[in-house]
Amino acid sequence: MEALTDTYKTIEAPSEGLYKEKGSKFIAKAFPVRTEEQVKEILEMLRAEFYDARHHCYAYIIGYQGDRWRANDDGEPSGTAGRPIYGQLLSFGVTNVLVVVIRYFGGTKLGVSGLINAYKLATYDALSNAKIITKTVDAIYKLTFGYEMMNEVMKLAKDLNLQFMEQQFNNTCFIRVRVRRSIESEFISRCMKIEGLLADFEYED
Repeated sequence: MEALTDTYKTIEAPSEGLYKEKGSKFIAKAFPVRTEEQVKEILEMLRAEFYDARHHCYAYIIGYQGDRWRANDDGEPSGTAGRPIYGQLLSFGVTNVLVVVIRYFGGTKLGVSGLINAYKLATYDALSNAKIITKTVDAIYKLTFGYEMMNEVMKLAKDLNLQFMEQQFNNTCFIRVRVRRSIESEFISRCMKIEGLLADFEYED
C-alpha cells in the first residue's frame, strides 16, 4: 500500500511577473486560491482594474492532488495562452494557485510560438517571484469531552502533535484540532479508546 501523501506546494502570497515583446506587455499575477468562487472574484477584480487590456488569460489548479484545473485563452488563438500558463503551474509543482496574464497589445502580432513563449515566460516570472511553501493536508476535528477527561485528551494531543485551533474548558470541554491526514486513522483509533470522548470530523483544510 502506498504511503498517503498529505503535503502539497503552493504560494504564500500574491506575486507578479512581467514580459515584454514587440510592444506587447504581459503582466502575470499569481494568487493563492482555495475555491473556484475565489478565482471568479479575482478575475472580476482584475478585469475591472485592467479594463483597457486586450486579454485576461488564466489557468488555475485547485485541490491538494491537483485534480481541479482550468486553462482559458480569453480570445487568444487556441492553446497559446491558458495552456502555457497551466504548464508553468505544473512545472513549479504547485496547486491552489491561479495565474492571470493580462496582455496589452503592442500593434505587432507575435505568432503562435511567440504567444506561447510570452505567456509561459510571464507566468514563469510571477511564480519565480512567489514564495513557494509546503503545506500539510489536515482534517479538522472537534473533540468534546468532560472536564475529568482533560489529562487523557491532552496526552493524546501531545503524543500526536496535534495543532489546536480553538478550545473551551467548562463543565463540558471542547477543542478543535488539526490532524494530518497521514495520522488520521491512528488518531481515530486512539480517540475510540477514550471512553466518552466525541470526535466529530468537520472539514478538510
